Amino acid sequence: MKELKYLNKYLLKYKWHLVFGTLFVIISNAFQIIPAQLVRHAIDLVVDNINIYGAFDQLDLQQNFFQVFAFGIVVYAGLILLMALLRGVFLYFVRQTLIVMSRHIEYDLKNEIFEHYQSLPLSFYRRNNTGDLMNRISEDVSRVRMYLGPAIMYGLTLITLFCMLIPIMFSISVTLTWYALSPLPLLSLSIFLVNNKIEKRSEEIQQSQSRLSTFVQEAFSGIRVLKSFNRENESISKFDAEAKGYFKQSMKLTVVQSLFFPLIMGLVGLSTILTVYAGSTLVINGNGNLSLGNIAEFIIYVNLLTWPVTSLGWTTSLVQRAEASQKRINEFLKTTTNITSEENVVRQIQGKIEFRNASFTYPDTGIKALKDISFFVNPGESLAIIGTTGSGKSTISNLISRLYDVREGEIRIDDIPIRHYNLNSLRSQIGYVPQDVFLFSDTIYNNIGFGLIDPNETKIMQAAKDADVYENIRAFPQGFDTRVGERGITLSGGQKQRVSIARAVVREPKILMLDDALSAVDTKTENNILNSLKRIMQGRTTIIVSHRVSSAKLANKIVVLVDGRIVEVGTHESLIEKDGMYRDLFEKQGQLEEKAES
Repeated sequence: MKELKYLNKYLLKYKWHLVFGTLFVIISNAFQIIPAQLVRHAIDLVVDNINIYGAFDQLDLQQNFFQVFAFGIVVYAGLILLMALLRGVFLYFVRQTLIVMSRHIEYDLKNEIFEHYQSLPLSFYRRNNTGDLMNRISEDVSRVRMYLGPAIMYGLTLITLFCMLIPIMFSISVTLTWYALSPLPLLSLSIFLVNNKIEKRSEEIQQSQSRLSTFVQEAFSGIRVLKSFNRENESISKFDAEAKGYFKQSMKLTVVQSLFFPLIMGLVGLSTILTVYAGSTLVINGNGNLSLGNIAEFIIYVNLLTWPVTSLGWTTSLVQRAEASQKRINEFLKTTTNITSEENVVRQIQGKIEFRNASFTYPDTGIKALKDISFFVNPGESLAIIGTTGSGKSTISNLISRLYDVREGEIRIDDIPIRHYNLNSLRSQIGYVPQDVFLFSDTIYNNIGFGLIDPNETKIMQAAKDADVYENIRAFPQGFDTRVGERGITLSGGQKQRVSIARAVVREPKILMLDDALSAVDTKTENNILNSLKRIMQGRTTIIVSHRVSSAKLANKIVVLVDGRIVEVGTHESLIEKDGMYRDLFEKQGQLEEKAES
């Protein structure tokens, strides 16, 4: 239970749900016990008065005696029915307190985990896969809820019922109580073992289903590739193999589940037989003050104890699963971010960016991406960062956005260390177009206006025009209300990148960063976008990260990176005059573009 202690703060928050839930459990248990005593009195009434009724045979008193006798039975029956109705009412209250409490805590816990996820750095997401993150906030939280709801509810039912019922049973007959209770520990142990086997098989089924779902998702997402390579039959064969695996695991589970209820009924029947045998023997031998009504009462008591004892094995398994799940959740909740604000500076930035002997190594891979980088960009100026794949270009944009922090050297914004800025304030003034474009499954209008607190139609339309995607959007039947589909699958690669650019531009950021954002568009479209961006770049610091020299022409300054180091710095014209890396790239890419155009 060590890991589950984390949930005590939530139990304290909803303490009144727990208090009233416990009270309602006690009351509902009382309404279970009282009917058994009423049955005892009813049976004893019949047994004690049947001979008297026979003695009045052929007398007028017999009919009067029967009416009184029958009225007593009807009263007992009415009271038993009333107790059942009252128990049902309070069971409803039990679920409306304890189960509702578990739903509230589930809601709060999911929000806490998701909020914590949002605060973690990018390195955390590089170390952990998306499926695992989703599993902890969905499956693991659901298992924890089963502990907070059903496990606590049935646990309280078992404890309170035993505390109320066992003293009553022992006060009637110690011997008969031991006979009635003797099979129950075996029942609980058997259910625990069978349930563990069921849970194990269920886990295997979930894993098999997960593999099957993943395969199907990949098949549907990559249907173009499947059809292009004519691999439909192979895909069907693999699906059949995965489906057979799932089928076999399901059949194994069915075999174990088929033992569950027969086992319960068998052990309950054994307890009932022992109760009837022991009680009958004691009544016949005249031992104690037992009556036939006591035997019936004990049989009801045994049945009352059956489900709580049966649930003991089940709830134990629920607690074990919740403990394991909460441990996984706690691992992430205890993970802290190292991207924090040292001074919490909140101010409107001008846009000056300066790197001072900055070096950076990715913590998860150990790859040193930047080595002793130094440069600066004045407010309103533009800087192009050119280099081949793996030279460290994208790392610079990640560091400016503080998705990572440098380990050596320093980065300054407006001559203030970047670590001093409030994260929300800094990022709200940066427009970032990532290399790997991600669009949400929403309308184009909402995707472009994603970064705006209060979306403005005029701004969104202008941003679309600036990104040279306005006419494309207008050509769609639903225009800006067109839903882009999962990850923007409705749009072409170039259209997705231009929508992403519009999303960054619409915020009117002080710093605009284009991280290889024009790689998926042709030269003509690239020129159109860059021409449109000329107006946007005025008075705004712009960082253009690209491996294409053509994207660097608009920049006031160009930095050439090779293997994480700056090898050249200058304007387009000055670097062309040098016989260096930039000129070499310019000539090679120029030849390739000429061939492409021809």
